[in-house]
Amino acid sequence: MRSIMPVQDLHLLLPFALPSAADAATALHNLESPALERLLARATLDERVIGEDFQRTLPHERWIARQFGAVNTAADATPADEAPLAPYMLLADGGTPGDAPWACVEPVHVRIAHDHLVLIDPATLQVSDDEAHTLFQVVKPLIEELGIEVQAPAATRWYVSGESLGALAGASPLRASGRNIEIWLPHEAKTGERSRAWMKLQNEVQMAWFEHPLNEAREARGLPAINSIWLHAQGTLRTVTSPFARVMSDAAATRGLALAAGLAPQSPPASFAALAASGDSGHSGRTLVELDPFSAPFIEQDWARWNASLKALEAAWFAPALAALSDGSLGTLRFTLCSDTGSVTLTATRGSLRKFWRLRPIAALFIE
Repeated sequence: MRSIMPVQDLHLLLPFALPSAADAATALHNLESPALERLLARATLDERVIGEDFQRTLPHERWIARQFGAVNTAADATPADEAPLAPYMLLADGGTPGDAPWACVEPVHVRIAHDHLVLIDPATLQVSDDEAHTLFQVVKPLIEELGIEVQAPAATRWYVSGESLGALAGASPLRASGRNIEIWLPHEAKTGERSRAWMKLQNEVQMAWFEHPLNEAREARGLPAINSIWLHAQGTLRTVTSPFARVMSDAAATRGLALAAGLAPQSPPASFAALAASGDSGHSGRTLVELDPFSAPFIEQDWARWNASLKALEAAWFAPALAALSDGSLGTLRFTLCSDTGSVTLTATRGSLRKFWRLRPIAALFIE
């Protein structure tokens, strides 16, 4: 007798789960993931989005924005409209976006290289809530003096809004991390010119934090100083609808989109078994689970850790999901796997597992 799953239609969103073709040999070295390989080989390819090398947003951001209908599809839409997620992030963090345009601002460290500046992944900075609060209190009056409204409902995610900022195209921090920041700095969305308003705000913040005792204390502990801010995801809250019956994610943007669509987002379970044992039945629609163990090792090019994360998901999710598909307790399993530029979406069912002639290797999914 097969078990009754509380979820019949499961969609896994996996940011940074696809290495580039150039990194594949290293990333997949000695990889043992038979369940994932079988699922990908037998699944139907629903969508393949290539993306562009210098696109300022990330594919999983663009994908989730499109799923909920948050993308501006008007003829005069700009590249900044690809993933205008800041107001939804603000909502998820407990703020009030209203109908004003908002951009997300994060405290960051910009490292001086030989002849350029490099953004460090904000997630690696180990900024405590107390440190973030102290830094915010230093710059809050400076920001407001420029006629810019600011909210800080989350310690390391702040939000700014004001006519003086204009429409800005910013780059996602993980899109620019580890790279020369010159081409990724915010610019006017319609003209492509460097934003003077943003440069003034950024300079004010940098001067206020320069040689601040908090940063001196961080450097004494061997931690990088928090010496700048990074703007991204500007947009205005739109009416959205969810294609999912349930959303399980720790990402602020995904959670905020769910809230805006009238859903109560949940944190993702630790494993497929935990999802199956949740006992929360009665969901006839699709359940979205966003799993993100890959971002940090992908950005740091730590392929051994990336590989280890994939092996962990193989045991916790892919193998038991394959077993559930095989015995019919799970009806449909969908994957959206993303690189740093593009994404692929596939669907596997019990019927597709029988299509033994399908032999799609993981390498066939790589985004060039």
